[in-house]
Amino acid sequence: MDNFKVIIEGSGRHVHVSKEDLETLFGKGFELEVKKMLSQPGQYASNSRVDVTGPKGTIKGVSILGPCRAQTQVELSFTDARALGINPPIRESGDLAGSAPCTISGPAGSVELSEGAIIAKRHLHMTPEDAEKTGISDKDIIQIKVDGDRALIFDEVVARVSPNYATYVHLDYDEINAGALFGNPTGTIIKK
Repeated sequence: MDNFKVIIEGSGRHVHVSKEDLETLFGKGFELEVKKMLSQPGQYASNSRVDVTGPKGTIKGVSILGPCRAQTQVELSFTDARALGINPPIRESGDLAGSAPCTISGPAGSVELSEGAIIAKRHLHMTPEDAEKTGISDKDIIQIKVDGDRALIFDEVVARVSPNYATYVHLDYDEINAGALFGNPTGTIIKK
């Protein structure tokens, strides 16, 4: 377990959509097209983009990640949330009850979300094999230590273990910038 290094990826603002909302935004029968596969198996950035609006403003051209999900959600950084004038909670993906409202607009229509905008909780996707090597279980809260000119320890990182995952840490771009984590950054797992 000592000095187990993990790759850190920046997770920019993005939207996950339900099939129903996708058709509202882009038209009946619309399908997402893969622009680029992501590090997590089966997940991809699509060619489709939407605008996200709050009381103070709009962020244009936000990427939709595929495939479609059961419920539409918007993942932002605190910087994004301030620009929109909303106050999303820090949550794990999919935990949307009581999250912030916003509007998503596409070329065919708009979706008013009464809840759905979150700041993604820092998380570590792990394969069961890597979890076993490190003694980490699903939902454990760990720390990730990063070195460099702006060395720091990210606390309150939730471990998510699944055979459907590849081992990567996901931080939003506010956190990436805070640690000057550019290029191909890695971090060391610290068990709490």
